[in-house]
Amino acid sequence: LYLSMIRDLYDNSIVAYKTGTEQTVNLVLDTIRLAMKQEKKRAAAELQLHSDQGAQYASQAYFELTQTYGITPSMSRRGNPYDNAMAENFFSILKTECIYRHKPATFSQANEMIDRYIYFYNHERIQLKTGEAPLTRRLSA
Repeated sequence: LYLSMIRDLYDNSIVAYKTGTEQTVNLVLDTIRLAMKQEKKRAAAELQLHSDQGAQYASQAYFELTQTYGITPSMSRRGNPYDNAMAENFFSILKTECIYRHKPATFSQANEMIDRYIYFYNHERIQLKTGEAPLTRRLSA
């Protein structure tokens, strides 16, 4: 199961996510569309979307969609993981606190676990840096 997600660096919340059984360009494009649909009112003038160098992020469709929404794509040089570090950090947290503990047997179970965990992460899980849950920070700003 592949997870495509967008994490807001302001408050570390997961703004949008999609899962799929294949790692495709459409999985990423659908995630961006979902994020823009949900966050359009809050979107700042200068959006940057950091990613790794996967083929889906180097595709023409990806660049066209980011241009449509006024998003600046950002990708580090090969072997330089800094732009994608925040995404990798969340994937590590998700695996450690959720997936490895419960070991889902099916895609359906994994999807349900991810849904529940992301809700918990955004609304209840206290961030060490801020002392509050991500969406608590966003809603209080």
